[in-house]
Amino acid sequence: MDEGSAVKPIRTAITSEDGVDFTIIELLFFAYRDFTSDPDKILAEYEFGRAHHRIVHFVNRMPGLTVAELLDVLKITKQSLARVLKQLIDTGHIVQVQGLRDRRQRELYPTAKGRALALALAKPQSRRIENALQEAGALDREVVERFLKALVNPELRPQIDKLPISGAGKTEGLNDGER
Repeated sequence: MDEGSAVKPIRTAITSEDGVDFTIIELLFFAYRDFTSDPDKILAEYEFGRAHHRIVHFVNRMPGLTVAELLDVLKITKQSLARVLKQLIDTGHIVQVQGLRDRRQRELYPTAKGRALALALAKPQSRRIENALQEAGALDREVVERFLKALVNPELRPQIDKLPISGAGKTEGLNDGER
C-alpha cells in the first residue's frame, strides 16, 4: 500500500449509497442527545451523571432489586457500580438492606428523596416521548416499542421481558399516593 494514500484526507461524505442507513443512525444520535439533555441538567445540580440516573431509575422501577440483579440489568462491572451506588446511598437516595430471602444479598430500595429524583428525571423524558408520539401522528406506540426492543441484542430481549416495562404508559401496581 502506498504510504501517502493512508494520510490523504477524504473530502466526500459517506452516504447511504455505502449500504448504511445514516438517516436512522443520525436521528437516534440526535434523539438520544436531546432525550438525555433534560435529566442531565437536573443531574448536574447533584453532581451526578448518567450512571446515577440509570441506577436511580431501575431501583425505583424494581424496588428490592439485588446488587447482582442490578449489575445484570445494567451490564456493568461491580467496580463501576460500587462508586456510583455508594454516592446514592451516602446522599440518601437509595438504601441497601439485607436480603429477606438470602441474608448475603443486598437489596436496594429508593428513599423518598430517591423517588423524587427518579420522577424529576423521568417527567421531562415522558413529556418528550408523549409530544413525539403526538407529533408522529398515526404512528402506533406499540410499533415504536417493538422497534426499540428489536434494537436490543436478541440474547438480552428475554431479560427486558422480565422488567416492569410492559404497558409502559400505564401506572400499574402503584398506589394512589405513589402516582
